[in-house]
Amino acid sequence: SMRDLAALPKAHLHLHFTGSMKPESVAELADQYDVRLPGAVLETEDAVMLPPTSRGWFRFQRLYDAARACVRGEADMRRVVDEAAAGDAAVGGGRMEIQVDPTSYAPFVGGITPALEIILDEAKSASARHGISVGVIVAASRMRHPLEARVLARLAAKYAGDADGEVVGFGLSNDERQGRTSEFAPAFAIAQRAGLISVPHGGELLGADHVEVVLDKLAPQRLGHGVRALEDPRLVDRLLEADVALEVNPASNVSLGVFEDITKVPLAELYDTGLKIALGSDDPLLFKSRLNEQYEIARNVHGFSDDQLARLALDSIAASTAREETKKTMRSGVAAWLSDDSAGNPDGK
Repeated sequence: SMRDLAALPKAHLHLHFTGSMKPESVAELADQYDVRLPGAVLETEDAVMLPPTSRGWFRFQRLYDAARACVRGEADMRRVVDEAAAGDAAVGGGRMEIQVDPTSYAPFVGGITPALEIILDEAKSASARHGISVGVIVAASRMRHPLEARVLARLAAKYAGDADGEVVGFGLSNDERQGRTSEFAPAFAIAQRAGLISVPHGGELLGADHVEVVLDKLAPQRLGHGVRALEDPRLVDRLLEADVALEVNPASNVSLGVFEDITKVPLAELYDTGLKIALGSDDPLLFKSRLNEQYEIARNVHGFSDDQLARLALDSIAASTAREETKKTMRSGVAAWLSDDSAGNPDGK
């Protein structure tokens, strides 16, 4: 009698805008704009599997850019947010924090400000429509100049808030091996002064020593990935002391070659450190594994009990920037899920 994981309230804190799309939607848009897409983007079953090298990342980036080229204006952007919210809401998502770099969409809508405003407006209406709280994280890219990150941080700061459809955090994404982390510190300082949380990527393609730099320079409240922090126990202590949560994306780690297969993702080891872990899907478009599947991996591959799965869900809620009343509702939902003894029994619904 297995409890239904889709009924477990959870927060999705690591999800990229383009990467959240469904292959079917990308296919439709590609058709509309006459864009030729690589087969791996349209594939609905098999995840991309890439080596953990710069070449592997380059291939990933090419696939991602091909999909992004299909999002060409306000209607498409709204569709991305709406479908992401609907997808999470269907599997117990009570909170979604979607990450976006508005620079990519600026040319189609008259600039980065309208691009962000469209996303925020749709986040707000999608929240109401699907019964899920949606916040937005503005993410700068490591591949671009750190001054551009400052421009984005100032923009994000203008829209900072904790209601649905407001900017809740500032991130730094893309190939961890590119750019100097310290040069992005001024951008993060701008964001944090405005009350935004710092949620940079780190500890995925580079190891514990880079996580240390991220901690020193960017003062994160959450770390995108962070799985390789385990390489240094002293660092784990630092993360615990600073109460930094990890946004762990098991399927993504395997697709990008960080771990050779799903059994090697150190989920149990991370859990045992006592660090807060929020499971996420990162780029389900390419990794073919959405929010709920990450909880299924924890249960079916790593042997997590329902109590431990509930703990992961509570961690994700605690690490989110949702308003207190949203968190409270979600926490009672988790308690109800755990106390439901008819679970798995179709007649006991």
